[in-house]
Amino acid sequence: GNQKATHSENSQGKKSQHAEEAIFYMNCRAAYLTVLKSSLENIKSKEQLSLVLQQAGRNPSQKTINKYWTTQTTSLNFDDFCDILKKEKPATKNELLEAFGKIDTDKAGYILHDELCKILTTRGDKMTWEEVTSITKQAEFNCSGKLDYNKFCELYLTTSEQCCKAARARLETDPRLRQQHFGNQPGNFSEGITLPVSKPSPRVSRKTDHKLAKGDSRAPSRPSSAQSSKASTSTTVTVGTSSSRSTKLIIEPDTMKEWQCAQSKGCFYLEEDGEIISHKYRLHLPQRSAVCITIKPFSIPQAQGKSCRWLSVDTALFILKESETQENLQLVSFTELQNEEMFGWRGELGAGVYWLLPFTTGCRLRKIKTQIAGEAKLVWRDEDGELALTEEFRAALLDVFETIDLDGNGLLSLEEYNFFELRTSGEKCDQEAWAVCKENFEMKKNELTRQGFLDLNLMEANDRDGDPWDLWVTLLSLGYNKALEMTEACPFVVAIRAERCKPRIKAISLEAGGSQLSRAVCRSVVNKGEAKVLDGSENIFIYTYRSGSRISSVIENKSENKVIIHVNNEQSSNCLNNRGLTVFAVEVAPKSMMVSQHVMALNEQEEWIYSCVHSLV
Repeated sequence: GNQKATHSENSQGKKSQHAEEAIFYMNCRAAYLTVLKSSLENIKSKEQLSLVLQQAGRNPSQKTINKYWTTQTTSLNFDDFCDILKKEKPATKNELLEAFGKIDTDKAGYILHDELCKILTTRGDKMTWEEVTSITKQAEFNCSGKLDYNKFCELYLTTSEQCCKAARARLETDPRLRQQHFGNQPGNFSEGITLPVSKPSPRVSRKTDHKLAKGDSRAPSRPSSAQSSKASTSTTVTVGTSSSRSTKLIIEPDTMKEWQCAQSKGCFYLEEDGEIISHKYRLHLPQRSAVCITIKPFSIPQAQGKSCRWLSVDTALFILKESETQENLQLVSFTELQNEEMFGWRGELGAGVYWLLPFTTGCRLRKIKTQIAGEAKLVWRDEDGELALTEEFRAALLDVFETIDLDGNGLLSLEEYNFFELRTSGEKCDQEAWAVCKENFEMKKNELTRQGFLDLNLMEANDRDGDPWDLWVTLLSLGYNKALEMTEACPFVVAIRAERCKPRIKAISLEAGGSQLSRAVCRSVVNKGEAKVLDGSENIFIYTYRSGSRISSVIENKSENKVIIHVNNEQSSNCLNNRGLTVFAVEVAPKSMMVSQHVMALNEQEEWIYSCVHSLV
């Protein structure tokens, strides 16, 4: 009886979850189709992205738009839009009141008209006077020029909800659009990649028992939830306990010790919404040469003895050749050799400029709820009443210094410091401000020393009279939790060795992977992986590729119509994927391909089984 009750509760829970997902995707599609003619039409500009987000009840800042529309973005599809909406939650009344409360220091419940205008036009995502005027016209200021911001918050939320209702109403009244309610569950790299001229897929098999990699065992598997009447295919890979990280490949043999080397540090940062951003690099080779390119998590010296969770994060580098236009970067290769935590690639590259795009699947670098005993103390006052940094905070700041010192020379250049500033404040430090830093903090050769960096943070604490708020904003944006543990970032180091010339590497940006990385990931799986035709549907292919400790799958739709693919991992064991879901669905546009999922072992000390069924909905 208890088992039946539990089963009934689980069934009800699943039904409730499916209902919530259905409503979410209906709202996504309603907002999308208010701006675009079809869910298969792509968003082609920042302005379109802003409009469609507003129709979904969001109020995106320019910083938010820039986060999703990077310098490499040319378009975003419906899957990307759903992903953005999942990350950008609508503002709640409490959040709005809290923001106004920081301005209303007297807690009177009102804010002056002039003060509001000044803040909106001078701070953060600065607005124009015209934009401010359009807002204040809708707000109710009393005769003293004061705004009751509690009422204003209610007006804001009501307007936002009206946008959503209007979009849904349009969807409900159009029978053609109403048939498209079904959505999908996008992942970190779910952008639909339009294919060039169609060509036969390599290594295609219609069987379910071909091998993925030497030594892997396979068995057909169809979970009970996969409907046999629909086109489907199953893939099973069993990976032994010794297969994940003990691929003892000598990536950098002794013969390379005489080769010229260049290297740079970098970092993956986990955003509040779960998106991952990282440094991107430009590599210059003055002449053709044999090269070895590696990436691995970076062990910070000051972190010895501490739990370094990021050392288990998977890393990779995608090597792209620069052409006349950045939009047409060509995938050369990627780091598929593995030795413990290091991934590498060896080969020959011609003279020219290349882009190195770091990548992690997101299987290990993800939001995890942990219990923290207490908040660490950052500053204290000595017997003379002077503020000082605690030893624990000093150690964390020195760890930060090691991470942002990209060239590893023990000093911070203006360029390196600006990556830090962009990450923590969203702004850059110009030459004039850097000159002021030089007057107040220790520098060598116009670069900030470790002591200078510590003193700069102490000055920030003094500016706030000991209030650690701004210091915590900095630490949290760099992946630290309130116990001063780095849990949402993964520092890494990229190294290039060249036999016949001196390579040069330079960090160019700090941003999300974008369409270039998404395209490279898809191409690598299609080029290297084994392909299966979806049984009963000759134009849909599932590519599966195992690279070291991870398995990736890509769906290719060669047909003239969009398809919705149901993905079921219920028979997998000891696995985790980048989507965080066991069962989900993806919509693949005509003549395109997209990542289905990335999978890794949950516990590398035990055998893990990847068993996945892809079926056509």
